[in-house]
Amino acid sequence: MADRLYFRQLLSGRDFAVGDPVATQMRNFAYLLGDPETREAIVVDPAYAVGDLLDALAADDMRLAGVLVTHHHPDHVGGDLMGHPLPGLAELLAREQVPVHVNREEADWVRRTTGVSASDLVAHEHDDLFEVGDVGVRLLHTPGHTPGSQCFLVDGRLVAGDTLFLEGCGRTDFPGGDADAMYRSLQWLAGLSGDPVVYPGHMYSAEPSAALSEVRGSNFVFRPRSLDEWRMMFGG
Repeated sequence: MADRLYFRQLLSGRDFAVGDPVATQMRNFAYLLGDPETREAIVVDPAYAVGDLLDALAADDMRLAGVLVTHHHPDHVGGDLMGHPLPGLAELLAREQVPVHVNREEADWVRRTTGVSASDLVAHEHDDLFEVGDVGVRLLHTPGHTPGSQCFLVDGRLVAGDTLFLEGCGRTDFPGGDADAMYRSLQWLAGLSGDPVVYPGHMYSAEPSAALSEVRGSNFVFRPRSLDEWRMMFGG
């Protein structure tokens, strides 16, 4: 626990959902973050073994106060993944009735994917400030992978979901994907001040995190210098 931030990065199949072949193959990250003084915490993208995530919070003497969702895909929030039913938001809410914070453009997608009620969801605008205890989290709307994908900026950390990996970015050929929007989102993230550390939604690289300046220098998605170059590179 840092001075005023509780933060844990947990890898599916290793740190939770151990032995689950889908979780192990997908290599999702879930995140726990909160205020170590008030003991309030939220979980980012709970899926697979939500009980394991709640147990991790309990072991750290933290209390679940809410959920942050990067986007609606079942490996992040539960639902049907190509015929594989994955636990997620619905199972978590059956155990802990807490608000689920989504971007307003993603709310209907999350509801349809998970079966949770619209009343379970709190819809946010770009750059809303969410607070857990006295810890502030900026909610950044970064469409492209999905219409309402969002990243979270907290205390020099960028929890990037499937918008930005250390190597590559999220696909844009799924329903709701938009390659042009992804280019604009990546360019906007590249301009964030303070050089935050990028924490992605999947472990698709040797390291689990890296400074944004390093990612900008090494990730091929930042090579195109214009939307036309991006379209040429990615076939848009």
